[in-house]
Amino acid sequence: MKKHIPNFLTCLNLFSGCIGVYYAFQGNYFAVLVFILIAAFFDFIDGLAARLLQAYSPMGKELDSLADVVSFGLAPGAVCFSLLSQSSLPFWVAFAGFVITLFSALRLAKFNIDERQGSSFLGLATPANAIFWVGLGYSFSEFLTANSWLILILIVIFSALLVSEIPMFSLKFKNLKWEENELQYIFLMLCVLFLFVFQLNAFVPIIIAYLFLAVVKVVFKI
Repeated sequence: MKKHIPNFLTCLNLFSGCIGVYYAFQGNYFAVLVFILIAAFFDFIDGLAARLLQAYSPMGKELDSLADVVSFGLAPGAVCFSLLSQSSLPFWVAFAGFVITLFSALRLAKFNIDERQGSSFLGLATPANAIFWVGLGYSFSEFLTANSWLILILIVIFSALLVSEIPMFSLKFKNLKWEENELQYIFLMLCVLFLFVFQLNAFVPIIIAYLFLAVVKVVFKI
């Protein structure tokens, strides 16, 4: 029975992502944010459950990637589509939003076959990318629809980040020592600070802070 628990949690990730996609097409960015955060929670605990229960399986790995394509690939793509379709640009330009979905799928496929990515990542992880976009939709939808060129620029930047070779730290702690996890601790403290100050508007600055710390780690070899 226990071997099915991680897969059940992964399915809850997928289900939450499907609801998020629906609300993205409706332009309800608050609901999208809520359901993608729920999907990210299930995405985190399904891996944790698999480790604790020793319930790894090839099916679980494939199911996890398929769920992530929807929750963290299609959902942010749908947010981009929705924002662009509300702008003054020709309607067909809105389909550029799904470039995020394409690069998210490429990112997930690359991750599955890249043995270098275990305790850290190469390129931006799809959940972080998705949280950036749904946070952007929630916090800055009016500004972005009035300045739609910025959406197109961000699509290019974040698509490149998804498949880049830039090392990114993960939040998987091997131990609790400060010296070996200082960036993770700094990032978590920033998350708490931003959530306290900005509340639901905190997710865009949180992902920007994550990218900044990742670059700092590379430059200063921390």
